[in-house]
Amino acid sequence: MCFHTSTTDKVKKFEKHFNVNIVDSSMESYFDKPTYHHNGFSHPNMLVIPQERSDVLAPGIWGIVPNYKTKDDIKEYHKESVRYGGGLNARSEKAFDHFIYKEAIMDNRCIVPVSGFFEPHDHKGKKYPFHFKDKADKPLALAGLYTVIDTYITFTILTKEASPLFAKIHNKKNRQPLILDEELTHNWLSVDLKESDIEDILHFSFPEDKLDAYSVSKDLFSPKVDSNVESIIHEINYSELTKIK
Repeated sequence: MCFHTSTTDKVKKFEKHFNVNIVDSSMESYFDKPTYHHNGFSHPNMLVIPQERSDVLAPGIWGIVPNYKTKDDIKEYHKESVRYGGGLNARSEKAFDHFIYKEAIMDNRCIVPVSGFFEPHDHKGKKYPFHFKDKADKPLALAGLYTVIDTYITFTILTKEASPLFAKIHNKKNRQPLILDEELTHNWLSVDLKESDIEDILHFSFPEDKLDAYSVSKDLFSPKVDSNVESIIHEINYSELTKIK
């Protein structure tokens, strides 16, 4: 599952790539600070492109919360939902059935722009993190769903069955985030999609040859180490993992 991301691109790069503007220019300096590791379980603030305002980058809290909750309920809900993944990921297969997702799938879809993300590889019971990024250093568009709680956006990242590359690396869960190309990014935010159109997008497989994937420091998963450092996205080779290179 996709619980860890990196956002090292400047806001201006996201604005240009997605043809959007940040909703409030005073926020730009905050989101311009590079985040090498967003740990989803800390429910960070990240930028999203919401369907109802598809021309803007808006701040959102990672971890979707039902829209009948209030802003004062958000933190407590995240504590309760940690047993179910904290609302960080949504299985695309349940998008039309889950009690939260089915309320969002038609009218509250979003794009979560990231510079990269991490997935674990299991080898003899130990987890080795891998970093995924676009080979051309373009931002990646992750498909998501969101709710609006008072004035707060809460969101989740959609996942799907793993492609061959992801199955090889994320070999225990065999899942991957739903990554969209530029055309489908635009389509995902359209207000005119029918259920069948959405289903088609949910089955999209981003071309593997456009992605770089490499192992990084196991500090990523250590609660005792500050992993939000530039070195966390640097490649580290492990001799025991040569078979998956």
